[in-house]
Amino acid sequence: MTFRVLVLGGYGQFGRRIVQALSRDADMTVIVAGRDGVQAKALCDALRIGARATLEAEAIDITGDFDAALHRVRPNLVIHTAGPFQAQGYDVARAVLAFGAHYIDLADGRAFVEGFGVLDTLAKSHGRRAITGASSVPGISGAVIEAHVDRFASLDSIETGISPGNRTERGLATTRAILGYVGRPFTAKIGGAFRRVHGWQSLRREVFDGVGARWFARCEVPDVGVLPQRYPQLRTCDFRAGLELRRMHFGLWCASWFVRAGLYPRLPARAPLLLAMSERWLSQGSDVGFMHVDMAGVGRDGAPLQLRWTIIARDGAGPRIPATPAVVLARKLARGTLTGSGASACLDLFTLRECLDALDDPAITTSLDTLR
Repeated sequence: MTFRVLVLGGYGQFGRRIVQALSRDADMTVIVAGRDGVQAKALCDALRIGARATLEAEAIDITGDFDAALHRVRPNLVIHTAGPFQAQGYDVARAVLAFGAHYIDLADGRAFVEGFGVLDTLAKSHGRRAITGASSVPGISGAVIEAHVDRFASLDSIETGISPGNRTERGLATTRAILGYVGRPFTAKIGGAFRRVHGWQSLRREVFDGVGARWFARCEVPDVGVLPQRYPQLRTCDFRAGLELRRMHFGLWCASWFVRAGLYPRLPARAPLLLAMSERWLSQGSDVGFMHVDMAGVGRDGAPLQLRWTIIARDGAGPRIPATPAVVLARKLARGTLTGSGASACLDLFTLRECLDALDDPAITTSLDTLR
């Protein structure tokens, strides 16, 4: 019998990349699911030539009779990509665990990820894994830190940034998620204490070799909550994101001040309009996106140490990066190399090497630089 993987939102921006990757695995049956069964079938048909996995299409609405859908499809694992997760509870995960399957999501909502432990008892009672945040953050950022933390006698600071290329495909769910924290207050550990900061403010300009200058602004993502718990010695844990086109980046920055002042509280409701506006400029900018993780502290030799890990995606390959942690975890669960049970954030579940091996794309490169 093959390992059955149900991908919710399977024809979406990230779900499609997960399905494409898993379609190469002969030991899997991959079920592409979403509200539109026609789109699900179209993706299966497009991938069937050359696929080693068995591909199936299903019309499934997670707000409908999801329990009946699970019993009809009978998955061993459900990968939930249908965000934004900021507006969701844990009903999907509970239903999956109660059915007796493993659960993985790509949640980028801080509160969603931080509160996920409420499912731990349920997951353990069924002997299953429930994993949240299997994406760039905290999945890949956590793997990067763990790969290099042994070089530090004391790791004091982690600062992460992501900037997609403007020509890279964008989705409505991601747009809504970003707009949800623009101008909104949240807490982040800065200089040894949790301080009140605001989304899409605290501008910073960074220059990267082979990419050029990009602007960044603060965002509320799971890392700012879960990494200080994982590494209690941290004095600073910060995250910023940036849009390549300055008109878009600084447009959001201006909007953040209106939201902060209480003059425009319903920015997420404008997500379809703002996404349509941004797509008018898709031909501008580049198809180069990247992510960096800066780690600073005291090295094993007692001297200050600062490392910068960078991953650069060209030719529009950027969306493969946040999709890859779920691919790695699905393969480990299918082959029995990820044992145990319980509910947790996506930390310490795979190595950076496993993640990079799964990417295996000449358009994606990584580097590690010592900045001291």
